[in-house]
Amino acid sequence: MNRLKSYIAPALCAALLGGAAQAEERTLRVYNWFDYITPKALEDFKAENSQVKLIYDIFDTNEALEAKLLTGNSGYDVVVPSNVFLAKQIEAGVFQPLDRSKLPNWNHLDPKLMKLIEANDPGNKFAVPYMYGTILIGFNPAKVKAALGENAPVDSWDLIFKEENISKLKQCGVALLDSPSEILPLALQHLGLDPNSKQPADYAKAEALLLKIRPYVTYFHSSKYMADIANGDICVAVGYSGSFSQAANRAKEAKNGVVVDMRLPKEGAPIWFDMLAIPKGAKNPDDAYTFINYLLQPKVIAPVSDFVGYPNPNKDATELVDPAIRNNPNLYPTDAAMSTLYTLQPLPRDAERARTRAWTKIKAGT
Repeated sequence: MNRLKSYIAPALCAALLGGAAQAEERTLRVYNWFDYITPKALEDFKAENSQVKLIYDIFDTNEALEAKLLTGNSGYDVVVPSNVFLAKQIEAGVFQPLDRSKLPNWNHLDPKLMKLIEANDPGNKFAVPYMYGTILIGFNPAKVKAALGENAPVDSWDLIFKEENISKLKQCGVALLDSPSEILPLALQHLGLDPNSKQPADYAKAEALLLKIRPYVTYFHSSKYMADIANGDICVAVGYSGSFSQAANRAKEAKNGVVVDMRLPKEGAPIWFDMLAIPKGAKNPDDAYTFINYLLQPKVIAPVSDFVGYPNPNKDATELVDPAIRNNPNLYPTDAAMSTLYTLQPLPRDAERARTRAWTKIKAGT
């Protein structure tokens, strides 16, 4: 009996040690946008899930993320694609369908926003929204007033697409997003066409409109405008809603006398969502669910909105968000404004090619 004990004890010990080693080896790999979460949110998650080793990497374009996902083995357990890219990736079979029984905090999500997301993820089967925003106009009130007077149409896309307006803004600087998938739909909308048009001929019309105003555009870029408008180097930009919130904060912190304001144009605009999804090849889907469900807590996601300047889709977190953000209708759209917003959708190949060719000509100014 004693010999049996002496045999079992080491074996049991080894098994327990092996189990402990396995517990320590639970690694969760998350791939998210640059500067898109609070350090505290990550620290608190690690504190609450001490057996999970969190590896948190960052990217700065949807294309960078997609390149990893389409290999079929990204190495990540949670990724954050934007909704238009998500739609293409769902079609390519990149993600696992969600098991909502593992996401008890799902009930905090706003049903109205979830309905909009269904344009890219029918039935909300594959992804959970993290943050959202719109494309809108950011501007320096003093410089725009100096160029266009008291009645400058800052609440309308006429500010950008009417030559008599943008030509006068050239002197103080105008920047547009370097994004054909976001700027060309705005041009189509301004022309009274479908922003998600699948007709190549429509992109020729949008191209003509943008070429007309091209001489007055200082540059195209998807992040430079944030610093430039905060520094007073440009006076108008078409960009992401939260980026102007961040730019306004930078200007205040710098005490440089620059004021940054923004408007969601009355005609409407694209609304976009950054989504949390689990790739098919994820090695640790269980902890991926734990991480996503953690972010769905109102007390967790509200401070993230405060930090990044973007609204979140959690209806029960809104009252916890900084009033300067939640009460700003340009960041948290009103119900009336929400009815004018639309999601962007992937295009068929011929329309995508037409859009790409148009953008090349627009940027070159030819």
